Order: sequence, then structure tokens, then C-alpha cells
Amino acid sequence: MSATRRSVLAAALSLPALRAARAQDYPDRPIRLFSPYPPGATNDNTARTMSQALTRRLGQPVVVENRAGAGGAVGARAVADAKADGYSLLNASASNLTIAPHLNRVGYDPLRSFAPVAMAGEAYSLVAVNPSLPVKTLAELFEFGRKNPGLLNYASPGIGSVSHLRGALLADAGGYEAVHVPFPGSAAAATSTLTGDCHIFIDPAAALYVEAGQLRGLATVGASRWDAFPEVPILQEQGVGAGWPGSGWFGWVAPAGTPATVVARLNQAFNEALAEPEVAAALHRLGLAVEPMTPEAVGQRIAEDHAAVGRALRRLRIS
Repeated sequence: MSATRRSVLAAALSLPALRAARAQDYPDRPIRLFSPYPPGATNDNTARTMSQALTRRLGQPVVVENRAGAGGAVGARAVADAKADGYSLLNASASNLTIAPHLNRVGYDPLRSFAPVAMAGEAYSLVAVNPSLPVKTLAELFEFGRKNPGLLNYASPGIGSVSHLRGALLADAGGYEAVHVPFPGSAAAATSTLTGDCHIFIDPAAALYVEAGQLRGLATVGASRWDAFPEVPILQEQGVGAGWPGSGWFGWVAPAGTPATVVARLNQAFNEALAEPEVAAALHRLGLAVEPMTPEAVGQRIAEDHAAVGRALRRLRIS
């Protein structure tokens, strides 16, 4: 064997050891956390809460970078295309991994382009309406919608968002027609509902305005009543929502091919942060029920939601 071939072979054999050494040193520089929605959205607020907690635990800054657009797909693609070294992460959600890929050419495969890392938890949402709408219960909303075909509309933070899907599911369950009005983020969608331009808003961000009496809460989307709004019944108590896909979770993913040791380091730090009372309380204020998971469980959740959402979109004829 020639000296050249020996040197090439030696270099190739040393690559795994070099990668392992780099993974053991991880992180040794700032980490970028992409929030695929504008500032003020629940996704963004969750990202900032966890970035502060992870900065303390990892010993390096975890810097939130907003990369909004296309129902969260712009930020997701930025991470899918990034180097798989653990320094570019996505604050992922059901919107950009299980809904938007069914509706648009997003430029990534939600099941193959990412390495699942961790789960922050499920986000409660409220079905909220402008108080000028003459309804005080979900049943009254359904009746009003059926008696006034084509009148109602609902706001969402974008095509392919969880709010978009839930608005369509609610109209389907209630037997009424409603026009979807997408906005660039939850804040803009909430504002449109406050002004009365839109009638219905289903989103965690509605909580602030329901609490202030500016919007009327008709139902909670969640497995149980939200303790911040104990008087607002969940959908299932009103005969709606059983088996709805597209749950409103938030979690972290990295580019596919990220070393398993790096993923394990991030998952450990993330779950330890969730166990901190102040972090859990901050997420709770954002409407999240903390739900630590292994990377494998996160991947299973994404795959199951992706399949269920696809079935729902086909049934609702949303494309």
C-alpha cells in the first residue's frame, strides 16, 4: 500500500474518533434556536423561556432567532438545511412539522429531515370570540353559524397552523361554514378578532384577552380544564373534539444526522430545565402542560400526528 493510500485510510479511520471528541466537548460556542414565528407568538415565548434555562445549564448562550413565514416552514427549513452539529435547533410545533408539510412545498421532510430532541409540552388553547357576536356558549355558536351561512370567519397565525386546522375542525363539528383568515402570527390574528374584523380565534394567545374580558371564551382545547379558566369547559364536555389531530405541542429538533451524543446532551439538559419550578411555572403561564420526553418519544409523537393530520385534511378537503 502506498504512503498516500495509508494516509488517506488513517484519516478516514480517525474521523469517528474526531467526531466523538467534538461531541464530548459540546457545546463550545453559542447555539442558535430558530423560532419560526414572529415575536409575541406562543412558540416564540416558549423558545425564549427555554433558551434562558438552557443557557444556564449548557454554559453557552442559546440565542433565539426569529425566522417567520409559511406557517412556520421558513424557520423549519433553515434548520433542516443547517449543519448537523447541534448548533442550529428549531423550536418546533405541530404546525411546521405535522400540518404545513401537507399543504405546501416546504422543502423538508418532517419525518426524515430532523433529529427529534425534546418536548416542552402540550399547549392549552381557547376557542374565543369577539363579544359582539351574540353567542355565549359553543352550542349557540354552532346554531348562529348554521342560521347565518357564510357569515362567520376565523383568524389564525397562518396557513398550516394548528389554529387553522382547529378552526376548520370546529366548523365541521358544528355544521356551519366559516372563512379562514390567515395572519402573520398570533398577535395579528388576535388583534383582528379584538377589532371585530374576525369572529373566532382558537389559540393559546387568546388567553390574555379572555382574561381581560376583551374576548369571550367558549371552550378550552385540552385534555382537562385549564386551571387559569376553570369556568370554561373543554371541548369534549360539549360533545366536540374527541380524537382531534394536530395537538398544540412545542418541542426541539435538530438537523438529521446530529450526533446521538449531542442529542442526548440536549435532551438531558432540556428535561432537567423542565423540572425547575420557575421554568415549569413560566411555561404554565404560557398555557403549557409540561411533558418531558425522550427523543424517541418525540419522534413517535411527530410521526403519529403527521399521519392523523393528513387523514383529517383529506376528510376536510383542505389542500
